[in-house]
Amino acid sequence: MRITSIGHAGLFIESAAGSIVCDPWFTPAYFGSWVPFPDNTGVDPARLAAADYLYISHLHHDHYDPQWLSRYMRKDITVLLPEFPVPDLHHALAGLGFKNFVQTRHNQPLVLGSGLRVQISSVDAPLDGPLGDSGIALDDGRVRIFNQNDARPVELGPIQEFGPLHAHLVQYSGAIWFPGAYTFPARMKRTLGTRKRRNGMARALRYIEQLGAEHVLPFAGPACFLDDELWHLNDVDRDPANPFPDQFAFLDFLREQGFDRAHLFLTGTEVDLHPDGTARVRQIPEEEVARIRDDRRGCLAEYKRKVQPAIDAITGALPQDRSDLVGQLKEYVEPLMKGADHTCAGVNGRILLEVAAVDGGPDENIVFDFLDRRVDRHAGEEARYVFRVRRPLVEELVRGRCANWVDELFLSSRLEISRKGPYNDYVYTFFKSFSPEHMAFVEDYYARADADRHYALADGYVVPRRCPHLQADLTRFGSVKNGVLTCAMHNWDFELATGRCLTSDDRVLAARPATPEDEQAQHPVIPEARPQ
Repeated sequence: MRITSIGHAGLFIESAAGSIVCDPWFTPAYFGSWVPFPDNTGVDPARLAAADYLYISHLHHDHYDPQWLSRYMRKDITVLLPEFPVPDLHHALAGLGFKNFVQTRHNQPLVLGSGLRVQISSVDAPLDGPLGDSGIALDDGRVRIFNQNDARPVELGPIQEFGPLHAHLVQYSGAIWFPGAYTFPARMKRTLGTRKRRNGMARALRYIEQLGAEHVLPFAGPACFLDDELWHLNDVDRDPANPFPDQFAFLDFLREQGFDRAHLFLTGTEVDLHPDGTARVRQIPEEEVARIRDDRRGCLAEYKRKVQPAIDAITGALPQDRSDLVGQLKEYVEPLMKGADHTCAGVNGRILLEVAAVDGGPDENIVFDFLDRRVDRHAGEEARYVFRVRRPLVEELVRGRCANWVDELFLSSRLEISRKGPYNDYVYTFFKSFSPEHMAFVEDYYARADADRHYALADGYVVPRRCPHLQADLTRFGSVKNGVLTCAMHNWDFELATGRCLTSDDRVLAARPATPEDEQAQHPVIPEARPQ
């Protein structure tokens, strides 16, 4: 089996049982904020269009590139669909003209007509991608791989049962507006960025260790940020406080942890995998590798000159006039709030949207009030979260009745955020749920999470087996130290004695002291933290 990197999370996989293109991305995304890095414009689209199968893991625009797919990919290709709770991905691809779909089932192996065995693992917590993310395992009869991209599967058993893996492709770098978009003090930002960088790489290592593949190929980020206002987000100096480490930094981290089976996997790298567990890596020319590694500023500056016209075209096409934002939000968002019992209870306050003028006129402040369940002009009410966004971006989202502001606006980092108190998941879930279908799923998810209780033992306490945050299996991702349970999926901490969440105030761990009956019930055990 041959795996070729076509940039970011994009793969072209050729095997004895057919070929597949995964997550091809070439167009600047998120209002022109993200650009694939290294430059992948030299990839031949005709070669990709000749593949047997197309797999799009989820609808994030660094994985789903509608402009490129519409222009280059043949529409009679067989598309492999993950099983998601909302049909947005299917509808989006069908809207581009694709018509041959294979609907897979979560963690259920399927043999395709070419003989290729596939298994797609879906995750569907409200904060997983745009209400859904996925990874795909492939077996051509000789070699098995798992393309995890940036999904965070909570059930690893089915992936392990798929068969011993020859290669594991995994994301290790952040794709987040935190802490960069926040108005935190500089010292606090550095502390949070350092933690984010380290935790992201440690989480990837946790997956690597649990899946135990012969070879690891790090990929799926980071993108680069070429617009002037976002240039500072690029990690050009290996800054330990930058949450976007590159492959070189991650490979150094793995070596520090004693892991030496990972390979540099830049755009254009080809990896041949063999049944005996060996791999042949054909790297891009060493001078290109050296320039990407050692002259990041120069490399990005040259790339910026090439791509800036496309970015300017994207931002220049945004609306410059004014419309009745409050009236439109009342029409399409306020009705959703009326029935969103779990979301409104979770936010339990107000969100202020500061719409920043660019035409010399006044700013406009809009309040989302979850106590009275209304959208209105701000009249001085106290708000827990404040989002400041330039008006053309808000006009674009509102006029288009965008159902998911997080995966359009927030990922762009073209906003400024301040908050009082700790992080609140429900705030961001709300901004992903601006459609009846999305809000219905989110509310049902929270209702099911409240009702579903399976237990585990943690240092003398009985706790739910699933993390209250995003339902990760704590027997796999949890550890205990000094009376604190940590979920390594997102590094959330819970105090066992009280159940109090030390990371956010919108979650509680239902912990209680274990009884002799609990010990006899053979609950699985959450391990102690490993010494650092």
